[in-house]
Amino acid sequence: MLTEADLPETLAAAHAIIVEQAAKLQNADSEVARLRAIIEAFQRHRFGRSSEQLDPDQLQLGLEDVETALAVVDAASEAAMPRPREVRPRKTNRGSLPAHLERIEQIVDIEDVDSFRACPCCGGALHQIGEDVAERLDVVPTTFRVLVTRRPRYGCRSCEGAVVQAPAPARIVEGGIPTEALIAQVLVSKYADHLPLYRQAQIYARQGVQLDRSTLADWVGRAAWYLRPLRDHILEQLRRSERLFADETTAPVLDPGRGRTKTGQLWAYARDDRPWGGQSPPMVAYIYAPDRKGERAEAHLDDFAGIRQVDGYGGYTALAKRRQGIQLAFCWAHVRRKFYELADKSPVATEVLRRIALLYGIEGEVRGLPAEQRRDARNDHSRVHVDDLRRYLEAKNRQVSAKSKLGEAIRYALTRWDGLARFLDDGRIDLDSNAVERSIRPLALNRKNALFAGSDEGGDNWAVIATLIENCKLSGINPHTWLAETLTSLANGYHANRVHVLMPWTAVA
Repeated sequence: MLTEADLPETLAAAHAIIVEQAAKLQNADSEVARLRAIIEAFQRHRFGRSSEQLDPDQLQLGLEDVETALAVVDAASEAAMPRPREVRPRKTNRGSLPAHLERIEQIVDIEDVDSFRACPCCGGALHQIGEDVAERLDVVPTTFRVLVTRRPRYGCRSCEGAVVQAPAPARIVEGGIPTEALIAQVLVSKYADHLPLYRQAQIYARQGVQLDRSTLADWVGRAAWYLRPLRDHILEQLRRSERLFADETTAPVLDPGRGRTKTGQLWAYARDDRPWGGQSPPMVAYIYAPDRKGERAEAHLDDFAGIRQVDGYGGYTALAKRRQGIQLAFCWAHVRRKFYELADKSPVATEVLRRIALLYGIEGEVRGLPAEQRRDARNDHSRVHVDDLRRYLEAKNRQVSAKSKLGEAIRYALTRWDGLARFLDDGRIDLDSNAVERSIRPLALNRKNALFAGSDEGGDNWAVIATLIENCKLSGINPHTWLAETLTSLANGYHANRVHVLMPWTAVA
């Protein structure tokens, strides 16, 4: 940016400066165009066909880095050739700021002399004819405060009998310093924002609040004990459902005896009837188990009878054979995934993907319709594609090597065909189990940041708190607000027979 001291003394020097600035602007324009092209490429991956999409987390990381680089170029360009503020283009407005936020007003006014504002033309008195108002989003870093509770004690001057005093408010951490709101903040930071406790302790230390990681862990453990009945209530509600999604993911757990980690499992069970207009609220429950044995899938849901929408894990198939009243609906996304891995090398895989895409196209048209209408539309349009695909796969299965990847993908589909085709006769069934896979993703993010749980008990606490936070998300409510209010209710002795009133979905009912 040129200052008054930089102004040239000759015309030749001025011309040289203009040429230099023009070259800088031209280079900046070229860099802006290049960065915008990268952003557009990312956006194509985001909104393009599923076969072109990137992992959502990788996409966000890539976009934020490129957009940061673009802002650097814009800032450099503006500094090189500043324009008057009145005509400087305004960046895209991303919506008005929420009305509930506190407004701190500041007035930027012209200078006056002895409270007299003079006209720059004639010197006459100025009067206000309007104003320009601009709002900017500001932040105060995490602010701690101390709640001081005073409980006066009263005595009688006449009899000097018993001392009268109001009872102390109940707390989750008896004799401890945290309010329930602070405990909720720790829980949300750890299990929703994926910040391990030692990092939270570092953040608090910057505010001058020294809290040991072990102290935070104690708060989390006590909160998990209070919240466990709520997770168990959600699980009981899921057991009574007509249809459930089920999935599982690894949960590395420290094994002190061997000095390394072992592989535990976090099982997820979910219900989401919104695609066919069901009235039951969506919900999910997580359960930790030290292994992936097939009997876990049976023990977790006890006497559940109905439809389980699952991936190809053999434990579910064995369960359906042992137990009456369980029907398995398999996931077309898992079938598609196996052929997608071969699409670049196999015309057969490409053709299978094309045919599966036809099914998804029909599903997009019937999403949200009542179950009966979905079933009728599938019989009219989807059944012929499913039957043709089966014949196509059976024919190719006789032609390809059983040991090839393509042969494995074909057999994976054919051996599960009854479960894959079950959606044709029941409008409540979805084409895939993506509903529960979306609920698994936050667990994977937490695993990536925390690396492993410290014990089997830690894995179980993880499942309890993650269950409640994820249900807040499904219900569209703020998990911090809900946790703070719920922990306060539980500390005050909320009766176990009425925990159904505390459920996240009741807050929006």
